[in-house]
Amino acid sequence: MHIEKNKVVTLIYELHIDDGDQEKAFFEKVDEKSPLVFLFGSAGFLPEFENKLAGKKINNSFEFSIDFEQAYGDYDEQKVMYLPKSTFIPKGKIKPPAGMLTVGTLVPMKDKQGRAMRAEILKVEADRVQVDFNHKLAGYDLFFKGKIIDLRDATAEEIAHGHVHGAHGHQHD
Repeated sequence: MHIEKNKVVTLIYELHIDDGDQEKAFFEKVDEKSPLVFLFGSAGFLPEFENKLAGKKINNSFEFSIDFEQAYGDYDEQKVMYLPKSTFIPKGKIKPPAGMLTVGTLVPMKDKQGRAMRAEILKVEADRVQVDFNHKLAGYDLFFKGKIIDLRDATAEEIAHGHVHGAHGHQHD
């Protein structure tokens, strides 16, 4: 069995990043205690990430890079903006939920077309909040090194829902 559409992939990896100005820097490690488990081909990951994994088998190691342009794009200063503080107050409430307006918090939001997006809180002022809509890895080349530790066929339900169920996957109540 090899990695292809509708397979559930379990892997571990170490990610280093490079912004082109300095040497590669460690970003994160995903190990056996909490591996990455995902439904291959469900549009949940960077297409180039999946392209690099396609065809691999259990116990195969991998090492590859993804250029920032094929990852999260270049950092865009126009995606850093101020929004009125009222934007963060749910309807019928007087103030934002506790902890929401803390520097570094990622806040779920929607654009005018209703698409989900996230903004990082950069600064909180009396009547406005500075946010950054860039992905935290925008502007970085990505360097992955890891191993495929499990691979199985997705269930019909997982395929229909577009994500993995069970251990390390999504749970429905």
